[in-house]
Amino acid sequence: MKKQMIIGGLVAAAQILGIAGAVAGPWEDGMAAYNRGDYMPAIRLFRPLAEQGNADAQNVLGMMYRRGQGVAHSSVRAFLWFSRAAARGDTKAKTELRDVSQTMTAEELSQAREMAQACEASSYRSCEY
Repeated sequence: MKKQMIIGGLVAAAQILGIAGAVAGPWEDGMAAYNRGDYMPAIRLFRPLAEQGNADAQNVLGMMYRRGQGVAHSSVRAFLWFSRAAARGDTKAKTELRDVSQTMTAEELSQAREMAQACEASSYRSCEY
């Protein structure tokens, strides 16, 4: 009986510690940082996700560049990330891509398209962001 109580206690403690020890992933940590206006940590967390093809992270990076949150305002870089997310089917990114495109010159659009293609082709190793 005493052995069963000890084992039961150990199992309960492991479950409690497992729950308490649970940590959020990069996406959740990035969103928490973003929502509290702590943009630099958010960018550091979102960028690797975006480079791995995460459309949500790509869309958020596009928004951050469009708004100048933690980075210099850049419609070209916003276009880059929105286009990557839109290519993966993100409907919000498609809307943002259309909106940001309407504010850009033909030269900026050309530069943004070239940058997006170079980034994708190099698996984000030769990106200018």
